[in-house]
Amino acid sequence: MQAMITPGVGYAVALVALLGVAAGVVGAARLEIGRAVVTACIRATVQLAAVSAVLVLVLRSWLLTSAFITTMLVVASVTAARRIGSGRRGLLAGVAVTVGAVPVVALLLLSGAVPVEPIAVVPIAGIVIGGAMAATSLAGRRALDTVRIRYGEIEAALALGLTDREAALLFCRPDAREALLPPLDQTRTVGLVTLPGAFVGVMLGGASPVEARAAQLLALVGLLAVEGVAPVVIIELIARRLIPWPAR
Repeated sequence: MQAMITPGVGYAVALVALLGVAAGVVGAARLEIGRAVVTACIRATVQLAAVSAVLVLVLRSWLLTSAFITTMLVVASVTAARRIGSGRRGLLAGVAVTVGAVPVVALLLLSGAVPVEPIAVVPIAGIVIGGAMAATSLAGRRALDTVRIRYGEIEAALALGLTDREAALLFCRPDAREALLPPLDQTRTVGLVTLPGAFVGVMLGGASPVEARAAQLLALVGLLAVEGVAPVVIIELIARRLIPWPAR
């Protein structure tokens, strides 16, 4: 049996109420991101409406599908870059996103685990690229903060004979571990605490729980892979000073 979520009056009321709760709570707590919460929700509404219309055309052509996935990769790289910093520091964030996401998507397709069809490739690519973006942003920001805050300790390590890379990695490796905690927790608690998006989406599409389980497990392990690679790449770039260290 297929269950569908369709927009209507109740749907609109629920969205507005949830947005009010989110913005109201962060506003009352003086977190100073109430406006950002509202803006993000408005952008999501507009972007999803546009993407829904575009996907109708995109999924009919491999050329358009490839262009759409490339666009997702570029937007993810730019977003991670903005979180990490401007200039060369931000530009190289795209390297971590790409190195994390592209091999995982390629493996899923070449192994036959994901059907080589636009309707299957686009959502899997979106999940993987989104994970690479989040992990890169988190690890990159934390590593650069670590370099800035603990530069005195890094200088002490340099004085003992360590190279820039060795000294930076000594203090930045925990930041890569931190970036892996969200996907680790999600994987450990799946089915016990949450039923993640891929599982719910496949079931709402009419598939059996067994098919939903297979899709979700693939997404979770794929995210673990990409969110393991991307943070390692970004802290390596930082440790080698390919991404300039922040001013002290």
